[in-house]
Amino acid sequence: MTFINAQSRSSLLRAVTLFAFVLLTGCARFSADGGFTPVEQAGQQLDKQLSWVKTPEQRSQVTERVAELLAQPLDVEAAVQIALLNNRDLQARFEDLGISEAERVQAGRLPNPGFSFGRMEKGAEVEYERGVHLNLARLIAMPLTVKMENARFAQMQQQTRLAVFELAVQTRKAWYGAVAAEQSLTYRQQVMAAAEAAAQLARRLAAVGNYSALQQAAEQSFYADAGLNLIRAQQARVQSREQLTRLLGLWGEQIDFSLPERLPELPATAAAQPDVERLAMAQRLDIQAVRLEAERLASNLGLSKTTRFINVLELGVANNRSNEAPTQRGYEISVELPLFDWSGAKVAKAEAQYRQMLNRAAATAINARSEVREAYLGYHSSHDIARHYRDEVLPLRARIAEENLLQYNGMFISTFELLADARQQILAVEGYLQAQRDFWIAKADLDMAMLGAPSLASSTPATAAIAAPAGH
Repeated sequence: MTFINAQSRSSLLRAVTLFAFVLLTGCARFSADGGFTPVEQAGQQLDKQLSWVKTPEQRSQVTERVAELLAQPLDVEAAVQIALLNNRDLQARFEDLGISEAERVQAGRLPNPGFSFGRMEKGAEVEYERGVHLNLARLIAMPLTVKMENARFAQMQQQTRLAVFELAVQTRKAWYGAVAAEQSLTYRQQVMAAAEAAAQLARRLAAVGNYSALQQAAEQSFYADAGLNLIRAQQARVQSREQLTRLLGLWGEQIDFSLPERLPELPATAAAQPDVERLAMAQRLDIQAVRLEAERLASNLGLSKTTRFINVLELGVANNRSNEAPTQRGYEISVELPLFDWSGAKVAKAEAQYRQMLNRAAATAINARSEVREAYLGYHSSHDIARHYRDEVLPLRARIAEENLLQYNGMFISTFELLADARQQILAVEGYLQAQRDFWIAKADLDMAMLGAPSLASSTPATAAIAAPAGH
């Protein structure tokens, strides 16, 4: 135990008190919005409302808003709005903000002091020992720790914003897939009706000897294929609708929502963005997130070097009192001696993590440029395909159908030839439907590529079933 005189002790106590006052005045506090404002700005960028549901009253408001949107046939914008309000996974991501902010505030709080009390007896002598201890190592590292936690909190805000955009894009793609599946099912039902009529007619003609067994088998084969494709279309409709339901967070009676009968019309031209790479580098959230992570690890490296030789450093104020001797007062400092562990491994780990993050940042930028180029090319290619269907294939099929009808009325072709042409026309219309769907999905992929990591060429089981060959 080391003792100091009254003047030095008074100066030390004043210094500690002043230091504690400065730290207390700079303590981190919870923000009024919980850090939700930057996330709300993402909703404003999408022209949608966001709500962090924390109370039963807020949940009731969301339920009423969802019911209001589901009262009408669900268009794509209403679907995105419901998902952003009602998706529970997104609400869980919002809670990550609260957890991260709590850690940030905790890092800015003074460490709790420790108090010790002891009672010793030596015969008739009774000695009392009291002490107050404060972790100086944590106080010294506190500015760097706060800076690091602030960077981590900012990164969490960026990740949450990215989750908002990802959910919006996934909902759009699921909506396009669901509406396309509805239309595909309608066309498959038409094909099935035509195949059934042809098969029945073939059976009657074969019964009176006006149709060969081979011709009847061919019509029966088409009828069987049409039935199989109808089952696939029904399955695709269920899968795509359930995928949309999950993203919207619907259950119970809410799942009986209605969708429009048709996809949106194809725009006349595809939007041109010659500087698509530069725009993506400036606004992609994954680029910003990896930059924040690199800054956080750089701060962590500085913290590791700062605390290298002060792993355990405590300041204590002692007060020993005995019934047979004057009261003893003073202070003590304890420090861990780096005899075996000089924290070299800790610093080496932080440096390796920082170099790792620099490489990941470079890889993210390279991949982002490639993803944007791929998404932009896919967007224009899908528009060209859909436009070719609309401007070339469908008008040609309609003209052939008109000529075949004239031929049929003039008794130059048979009923089966007319039915076969009708089937071909239906399949051409369905091909245009799938091209429409692919265009809108490519548009959603491009939007996501401009904001964050996209999922290019990601066909769900439902869309894969929709895009299956039409059969013969």
